[in-house]
Amino acid sequence: MTQLTINLVQGSVSLNFTPEAAKQLQAEIAQLMQSFKMAASQTASGGTRPQKRSPMEYRYTGDVFLEVFCNPNIYPSPFAAKVLITLRDDRLRLTTEAELTRLIEDLSQYLEQVG
Repeated sequence: MTQLTINLVQGSVSLNFTPEAAKQLQAEIAQLMQSFKMAASQTASGGTRPQKRSPMEYRYTGDVFLEVFCNPNIYPSPFAAKVLITLRDDRLRLTTEAELTRLIEDLSQYLEQVG
C-alpha cells in the first residue's frame, strides 16, 4: 500500500491507501462535479433555482477509517467547495476540511505515483 497525502486548509495528513480505493473516490468526485455542472447549466439557462443535489459520502476502511463528505448545495461552484474529512482509528479521530480542487489534485498525483 502506498501513502496518500491529503493537503488540508492548514497542513496535510497521510494514510495508507490502495489504488482501487483512490479510483473509487475519484469516481465519486466525478459524480459530484457532474452535479455542480448540471446546477450551473440550470442557473445559466435562466431556469428556476437548481434542484437539491445529493451530498457525496465516501467511506474507506483500511488501517484507519476515512470518510470524505461534501454537500454541493451550500457551494456556488466546485472551485469554492470544501470537503469534510474524517480520519479515525481506535485511538485517534481527526475531522477537518480540505478544498475539493486540492483533493482532486492529491488523488491524481497519488494515482500517477502508483501507476
